[in-house]
Amino acid sequence: MRKRKIPLRMCIGCNEMRPKKELIRVVRSPEGDISIDKVGKKPGRGAYICMDQNCLESAIRNKRLERAFGQKISHDIYDSLTNEMGEGENN
Repeated sequence: MRKRKIPLRMCIGCNEMRPKKELIRVVRSPEGDISIDKVGKKPGRGAYICMDQNCLESAIRNKRLERAFGQKISHDIYDSLTNEMGEGENN
């Protein structure tokens, strides 16, 4: 049997390559709206971040999401990312 390839993505907080399933995808739609993609299938430019609060804090401090998308990120997105990480720890 062939081994199944696991897709890897880089976390924008810690710059580590991790399996795609372990990361949260933030996506900028073609219209310019930024949202969290829970399914991983939304169209648009995506950036991935670990389910670790330290990675999120690093990404916010260094404005890595803003640099990845080329636009200002609202605090609502950061708040929803923080909530998403809190829910992930409870599971």
